[in-house]
Amino acid sequence: MCGRYVVAYDPDTLVSGFSLTRVAPFPRRWNVAPQSEVPVVYENRAGERVGERMRWGLVPHWAADPALGAKLNNARAEGIGEKPSFRQAVRRRRCLIPASGFYEWQARQAADGKAYKQPWYVSPSSSDPCATFAFAGLFEAWRPREAAADAPWLLTCCVITTSPNGVMQPIHDRMPVILPAADWPAWLARANTEPAVWAPLMRPADDAAMQAWPVGRAVGRSSEEGEALTAPIQLD
Repeated sequence: MCGRYVVAYDPDTLVSGFSLTRVAPFPRRWNVAPQSEVPVVYENRAGERVGERMRWGLVPHWAADPALGAKLNNARAEGIGEKPSFRQAVRRRRCLIPASGFYEWQARQAADGKAYKQPWYVSPSSSDPCATFAFAGLFEAWRPREAAADAPWLLTCCVITTSPNGVMQPIHDRMPVILPAADWPAWLARANTEPAVWAPLMRPADDAAMQAWPVGRAVGRSSEEGEALTAPIQLD
């Protein structure tokens, strides 16, 4: 799963790193939680890559109530092409969700025998301070059926998850699908509607592309913010 991540880059970094023609402004954040507005990269009808802010939590176009999005932060890659909530989006509305890193919680046992969840921070292993992960994601545009023709659309997204790689396996049994730059064109291309094109991309990232360390439990509170949340700690 993916429940919290970091946006420590700026719009200019997104434009240069993802070859965008435009991007909506956004703030840096170190504790992005579901239902937040997040930067999303997709290909528009003109074939241009653009950056837009969308709400994290997918609301399918057929939903009667946008509250459904609170349950659809993540989409499991397995069988995604058949699931009603995702099957149309994975054919025509695929996107990238850039992240400086993400948090995951490891089930552990304290010295007194009590179970607890230890957060870890996972980031790109690159020495480039502007390096980002590119999560494979889906997006949707929703508005009420009775809405006027000029009513605004609610743009929402979700992160696709897969089985863990060697770095993540000791921490959690799921991880985001993280796409290398070479896979971005195939994933984003609106013309690629068949699973034969995009399904092979739904795989765990290479171990060498990422690093992880334990962090303080403050990140579990969505009200907490700041770069200090990613600081490593020593486990007992």
